[in-house]
Amino acid sequence: MSRKVVRLTVDHLAELPGPCGRCLFWELDPVRRARVAPVEVAAEKEGWVSEVLREWGSCGRVVLVDDRPVGYVVYAPAAFVPGAAGFPTAPVSPDAVLLTTAYVEPGLARGGLGRVLVQGMARDLISRGTRAVEAFGHHDRLPHRAGCVLPVGFLGGVGFKTQRAHPVTPRLRMELRTALTWRDEVEVALERLLGAVRPAPARAPRPTPTTTRSPSPRATGTG
Repeated sequence: MSRKVVRLTVDHLAELPGPCGRCLFWELDPVRRARVAPVEVAAEKEGWVSEVLREWGSCGRVVLVDDRPVGYVVYAPAAFVPGAAGFPTAPVSPDAVLLTTAYVEPGLARGGLGRVLVQGMARDLISRGTRAVEAFGHHDRLPHRAGCVLPVGFLGGVGFKTQRAHPVTPRLRMELRTALTWRDEVEVALERLLGAVRPAPARAPRPTPTTTRSPSPRATGTG
């Protein structure tokens, strides 16, 4: 069984598990979202991912098992996420990227892949100079659309802390500066959890000592 983490692309959208691959909760404001016909949702989602990739760069990570997506995270600057404006704990801090979605197939949900995806996101954003990631969470008391908002328990478990409290939908934050100290640990964890540990390089054999013979005093030259 082969497992790997790759960047999210438009080609992955049609195969993403769960409802998030066909949901526009974050990508459009409520007014525009209501105007999108069901047959147009997939095209709108593809257009959003294409725009973010073109104007900002990578906006997600996907876990593949035997080349099949089983989990993913999606993140982007708040300017690309108009659906976030309606939260009572908005807006997102100017120096932070917003984590909107994290999903792993239920059968694999307790295998550590959620943490691996968040760590992969952190590595990506650190390399691009981002200071922090924020996310809106829910306390399991959200009256609707709870599936589009990450549980506070999950966010806390992967390193987020409350930035702005709220009884239902707090905003949480993870400082990426602290992640610099565990970058090497993240890479080791990724390799172990995804079955990609590389064998230690083989040591080159030691050279066999050779004896240098002195030229014979009776040797003759050419001529």
